[in-house]
This record gives sequence, structure tokens and C-alpha cells, in this order.
Amino acid sequence: MAKEIEGKDIGVGKIADQVCADQRCPHHGHVKVRGSFIKGVVAASKMGQTVVVRVDYLHYVPKYKRYERRRSRIFAHNPPCVAAREGDRVTIGETRPLTKNVHFVILEKVNA
Repeated sequence: MAKEIEGKDIGVGKIADQVCADQRCPHHGHVKVRGSFIKGVVAASKMGQTVVVRVDYLHYVPKYKRYERRRSRIFAHNPPCVAAREGDRVTIGETRPLTKNVHFVILEKVNA
């Protein structure tokens, strides 16, 4: 009997429709998601299984009593069952360090 890999409910986002054998996938692998959850836009997807997610936020400047727009770029693991591309809005979650720079994993694509 062939054992099918079912997606597990991690408490955030929907379970991916596709099945993958990636060990770093939060739905089908052994990576646990904890810490912060961030929404952003995929800015670059030229690396193998890693994407760059751009996060826009407002920063308050007390001297001028105004807000300024800032952005940061976060490296995130892109599991094959999610397969996010440039321009997609995604939700990422914090995990243990996967590589030197990657500490987040994509949980789901967000519509709109």
C-alpha cells in the first residue's frame, strides 16, 4: 500500500492542495512555524527554493510628527506546493533558521 502524504493543519493559512516531499514545507515536512506572521509581496524569485519578500510599513518620525514609508526585504523558503512567483501577495511565518539568511517560510498565497 502506498502511503499518501496528507497536509497537516498548522493553524495558519489553508492546507496546500498539492502534495510535496519537501522536508522544509510547513504543511508536508518537519518545520514548525512560530513567532511572527507577515504579509508581503514577492519581489524576486530567481533563487532555487528561496524568494525575497518585500514588506512595506510606516515608521513614525517624532521630530516632524509624521510617518514615513519604509520597506524591508526578507528571505523566505518557497515550498513546491505553494510555488509563489514575483508579484504574488503571500503570508510568511517565522521558523527556525533554515540557512544562513532564511528564517521564514511561505505559508500561503493571499488573493487580492
